[in-house]
Amino acid sequence: MLMKSDNLNKHKDFRKNFDFWLFGLTMVTSVFGMLMISSAAPSATRYVAVQFAALVLGVVAIGILMVLDYEYLANIWGYLYLGSFALLVLVLIPGIGTYENGARSWFRFGSLIGIQPAEFVKLAFIITFAKHLSEVDYLIDRPKNVFFLVLHAGIFIGLILLQPDFGTAVVFGCIMITMLFVAKISWKYIGCGLGAVTLALPLAWFLVLKPYQKERIINLFHPENDPSGTGYQVAQSKLAIGSGGLFGSGLYKGGSQNSNFLPERHTDFIFSVVCEELGFIGGVLAIALLVAIIVRCIIIGINARNNLGMYICFGVAAMFTFHVIENVGMCIGVMPVTGIPLPFFSYGGSSLLTNLIAIGLVMNVRYRSKVINF
Repeated sequence: MLMKSDNLNKHKDFRKNFDFWLFGLTMVTSVFGMLMISSAAPSATRYVAVQFAALVLGVVAIGILMVLDYEYLANIWGYLYLGSFALLVLVLIPGIGTYENGARSWFRFGSLIGIQPAEFVKLAFIITFAKHLSEVDYLIDRPKNVFFLVLHAGIFIGLILLQPDFGTAVVFGCIMITMLFVAKISWKYIGCGLGAVTLALPLAWFLVLKPYQKERIINLFHPENDPSGTGYQVAQSKLAIGSGGLFGSGLYKGGSQNSNFLPERHTDFIFSVVCEELGFIGGVLAIALLVAIIVRCIIIGINARNNLGMYICFGVAAMFTFHVIENVGMCIGVMPVTGIPLPFFSYGGSSLLTNLIAIGLVMNVRYRSKVINF
């Protein structure tokens, strides 16, 4: 009788603390993304199969994270940090890391399987940085603590810039700034940081950015400069979006699919395909689903049982937010083209699996918003 009562209590705890809203939103968005990949990808069966495998692995990962306490993950932060450091170093070594699209940022295993370590390092960074912030706590404004927090993030950002992958490095920077802001770091440090970035921009332009990256930024302000060259992608993206109208041309009936005039349809410019085939309504629906996921992450963070959980949730929300703003922005021509994927929509097993694990971390925090007896 006692065992039956314990099982009943566990079932009640599960129903009360498992976030069905976030899980449901994530599954709907992921399936929506796979549907669009099936229309946009050149070999639909192959690409959808990879994406579906990543979805299954991601759901399994969420289940595992429901068992582990996020505080346990934070307590092994040293191993997570060292492992992430090792991955980012290994990918830079010729013969181990694969050079693609201007950056050495992939591990390739045959023609089908590829892993981008920076995607998984984002999660390790969120966990380790959240732990670091929770350790310094109210002493965050001490210069020594600020230095080590910046060093914590700076090592990862520096290694990613060596690939070079400027877009992903900016994602890490946005995550860091958001988490520092949530931890209530003094405004004087935020001001100093903004000043340092402003001063560093000219140096980055001449010493860090590659010629093709400079051209992408220039084309952002002057798209007419090279419409058939470096500005081609954005020009075709806007053409595809504009052709969709209110309701779109219909799934699998996009003009860019038939004429193949839009490059990277299933990855970087998947949002353009959504708008082309499902119209303005489809584009708004995609953004609404992503915003709902982000807002849910923030709400869970606000109601977390401790600062560690709050920092993790806001770190994940910051990651998703920048990805959405950058990807949608580059598709409509208001942000430079950086290759940042649209969460849950763009093709990429590493990206989807990373996003699902991130959702698992947030659900872990929600599940333990109150003490539960297993």
